[in-house]
Amino acid sequence: MGKRGEREGKMEGLEMGELIHLLTTVFVSGFAGFLTTPAITDVTVAALCSPGADECSLAVYLSGFQQAAIGLGTMVMMPVMGNLSDKYGIKALLTLPMALSIIPPAILGYKRDRDFFYAYYISRTLTAMVCEGTVDCLAYAYVAENISEIKRISAFSVLAGVKTISSVCGTLAARFLSIASTFQIAAVSWLIGLVYMRVFLKERLHDHGDDDDDGHHHHHGEHHGEDHPLAEPILKDTPAAKARVFNKNSSLKDIISLMKTSTVFVQALVVTFFSSFSDSGMQSAFLYFLKARFGFNKDQFADLMLLVSIIGSITQLFLLSILASAMGERRLLSLGLLMEVVNTAIVSVSWSAWVPYLTTVFAPGAMIVMPSVCNIASKQVGPGDQGKAQGCISGVKSFGKVIAPFVFSPVTALFLSDDPPFYFPGFSLLCISLSSMIGFIQSLVIKDDPPPSSNQTINPSSEEEGVNSTYR
Repeated sequence: MGKRGEREGKMEGLEMGELIHLLTTVFVSGFAGFLTTPAITDVTVAALCSPGADECSLAVYLSGFQQAAIGLGTMVMMPVMGNLSDKYGIKALLTLPMALSIIPPAILGYKRDRDFFYAYYISRTLTAMVCEGTVDCLAYAYVAENISEIKRISAFSVLAGVKTISSVCGTLAARFLSIASTFQIAAVSWLIGLVYMRVFLKERLHDHGDDDDDGHHHHHGEHHGEDHPLAEPILKDTPAAKARVFNKNSSLKDIISLMKTSTVFVQALVVTFFSSFSDSGMQSAFLYFLKARFGFNKDQFADLMLLVSIIGSITQLFLLSILASAMGERRLLSLGLLMEVVNTAIVSVSWSAWVPYLTTVFAPGAMIVMPSVCNIASKQVGPGDQGKAQGCISGVKSFGKVIAPFVFSPVTALFLSDDPPFYFPGFSLLCISLSSMIGFIQSLVIKDDPPPSSNQTINPSSEEEGVNSTYR
């Protein structure tokens, strides 16, 4: 026991600093991803619509279809990637998505006529089905595995903050680069990120701790990568640890059993669905709405995204933890959803081109929701099931992403076309606002956790639960 305490003390000082290579990898891949976002609407409309047009239904539909396909792919791939990373290690699993991500921007960096656009479109859809979000998902798993529970929430918010800073830098660069060089630089950035990750990222932070820990590993046979002295010091032979090795591949069963044990977990999943449904709807509708309604182009998109990213990163890095401790996660979650409702409702009736800029003050709403949901969910399960719980959330999030384009793309295309049923260009945005409203109403009924004593049946390791309740 003394030895463990001493080793943990030694590690805690190191932990945050040691994440630097992971954070750099997340930053570079985020930068590459965000660099191309402001330009892609322009490129799509230029390649697909008649010369000089600001919108056409084909562009909206194709983008929507791509989003749905990617969502479907990630819904299937995320849990698989998570499982494989436990088996083969994080580095091996990061290599594939980062290498594949180089291809699509390289195509558009070379040429952007209709044929090249279709080549990009197909390669982007196929690669993103495997890659989209994998870097983030595996980064969260890496932190959860290597960072002690007390520090995990701050590590998660640093991770989210770095991601947002990468979006600020990527968007800023996109604002000043030409469209061709945006895609070229994005391809090069993916390559640099891949090489950096292979060279510098350690498979696990504390390999040196393994020798005092040999006995611990014998309990679990070859599942060497996932039990880590720090992640589960209390869990030598608890039922949870045994059950986890046993249940390794029955993911649907896991989801159902998690849902049976905790109502709060189910409510968190409902909120996740509606929040992701709305976000994804915004993705398929918002930029096309601005282009058709006010003739926005790459530079204005970049300005707008930049504002959102700056406000968002301030929120994540400085306000999120302060607000969470002041209000509690549940109230914070409701506040975030309410801000999303107001934001989309106002944008939907934009009477002038400055309105979308003004509503960026509500941007923190979207940034608050997912960290709060993930935190609420993680408190509903024992340490052995964290991966499953976050996998569940990711799955439901992807499901929302898949469904949204089928609903919102046709509505967007219809109301932006020349003969809408009635004049309301932002009608799809109003529908998105209503979807956030359902999530908001659901978040209001989430109850506070039962005290740890009643949790004991679910949670063999209530020591950990005790730590949590102190930090609530």
